[in-house]
Amino acid sequence: MIIGLDVGGTHTDAILLGKDGPEKQVKIPTDSSDLFKTVLAGLESITEGINPRRVRRAVLSTTLATNMIIQGKVPPVGMIVAGGPGLDPELFRTGNHYHVVSGALDHRGRETAPIDTQQVREAADSLARQGISQVGIVTKFSVRNPEHELAIAEMIGDKFENVFCGHQFSGHLNFPRRIATTYLNTAVYSVHKDFFEAVQKSLAAKGLNVPIRILKPDGGNMSFESSIGHPAQTILSGPSASVMGAVAFAPKDAVCLVLDIGGTTTDMAILIDGVPLLAPRGIRIGPYKTLIRSLLTESIGVGGDSVITLEDGRPVIGPRRAGTAMAFGGPEPTPTDAFTALGLAKEGDVQRARRAMAGLGRKMGLDADKAAEVVFTAACRQILDAAAAMVARINSKPVYTVHELWEGQQIRPTHILVLGGPAPCFAKKLDELFDGRVSLVPRWQVANAIGCALARTTSELTLFVDTALGVATAPGEHFSRNIAHDFTKQKAIEMALGLLREKALRRGANPDHLEMEVVEASQFNMVRGFTTTGRNIRVKVQVKPGLIHGYDPVRETMTDDL
Repeated sequence: MIIGLDVGGTHTDAILLGKDGPEKQVKIPTDSSDLFKTVLAGLESITEGINPRRVRRAVLSTTLATNMIIQGKVPPVGMIVAGGPGLDPELFRTGNHYHVVSGALDHRGRETAPIDTQQVREAADSLARQGISQVGIVTKFSVRNPEHELAIAEMIGDKFENVFCGHQFSGHLNFPRRIATTYLNTAVYSVHKDFFEAVQKSLAAKGLNVPIRILKPDGGNMSFESSIGHPAQTILSGPSASVMGAVAFAPKDAVCLVLDIGGTTTDMAILIDGVPLLAPRGIRIGPYKTLIRSLLTESIGVGGDSVITLEDGRPVIGPRRAGTAMAFGGPEPTPTDAFTALGLAKEGDVQRARRAMAGLGRKMGLDADKAAEVVFTAACRQILDAAAAMVARINSKPVYTVHELWEGQQIRPTHILVLGGPAPCFAKKLDELFDGRVSLVPRWQVANAIGCALARTTSELTLFVDTALGVATAPGEHFSRNIAHDFTKQKAIEMALGLLREKALRRGANPDHLEMEVVEASQFNMVRGFTTTGRNIRVKVQVKPGLIHGYDPVRETMTDDL
């Protein structure tokens, strides 16, 4: 058995998946002030009457960090950045606690100007005085030589709870995206740590001693423990769960728009012939362009519980959320109140919802019914307009699926798949407004939790080669081997793939369904003085994300891998 659990900003969804399909599913309110209570309640409900030894693993996702970013509620963190000649780091300022210091490396990783230690100490003292506990460090070309980042971290490490270095998160060269990526890893650490500790305590309280995985933005999953060092990998785990929950039910000969409509946000993605699109160099989340490899998803601050405001007499939905809808005792009118007032919802206080719409209607010169209709239509049009803008951006550049470069014509969705708590209500209105087919994903209430449970347990491995020292190492894999000084990047790729296959098979991967891919492969010369002394090669490989083998979406059964 596998537990799939998605912790959203509004609800936490859980499913228990066995060989004969879903055995139990629950949806409970998320209490972000007490995640331990929330997660424990979900686990208790889903495992009631189940022998804990029958559970083989738990796969989790969360939209907590995503919602925090979309709503502009990111906590203050510090950034210390060194750029040198070229682009001014001030152009990529992430907030008030952002300090630029002198020091530079060239594109080969050679120092052209030493780090100004006095500026670093002054920046650290300023951040510490302002109560900052998390700090990110980024220097230009740090993937070619991390010495400046490591030196700054050593200088300031004892002043802060955590220090994150930019070279840890990607081997790609892109200074602005590395700043954003490091900033987000730093900013979401605290909320992810709370989530991490709540899950661990909850599983222990239930006596569930099982491997814990967390869904990655690219649709695979990683060990929960390793996510603490890469907290931004959780930012888009919730949207990825939505995509994976829809993949099994998507038509194989159409372009589909996936909409996971929650209480706080709507997560959007595109499937081409049942295959998700990929952002191979990094995803954009809110205003931030990152180096986080991900399924191509976008999240907007429009959900069932988004606050409605009026601009020039017209309703605007979100991105702020002030709690539940007024139909459930909340303080401000929301789209949930609109469709509840229209009689589309089975739950909620209809009279409260109508009073909410009547109040808005007086400001718009409309009665309650007409106001509800206008509000609900506005919410759906905002979602469709955002989706159209996303499609336009996709069509403006090369399109990559999870498998390969897609060389088809311009993308034009002809089918919408809707999931999430208020999905049935939204699907009806979207069907009126969209020129194409609109359908609900089976088990739409907990489809994202199903996506977690069905996501393939992927393995990944990073190989570092230093030809000057004549050694190849795979950190964390207990692997070190002497190599010749003429060792090439291609040989490094072959070595990394061989090690990955051995690792995946040890973890129980199906050798007949083992898809591996190279995620990163970079090489640069190491220079001492003006002489090339060797090459530094970095190769990152992984088992390609996808659904576990043997799942039948029609019968909802498993033939193996469970």
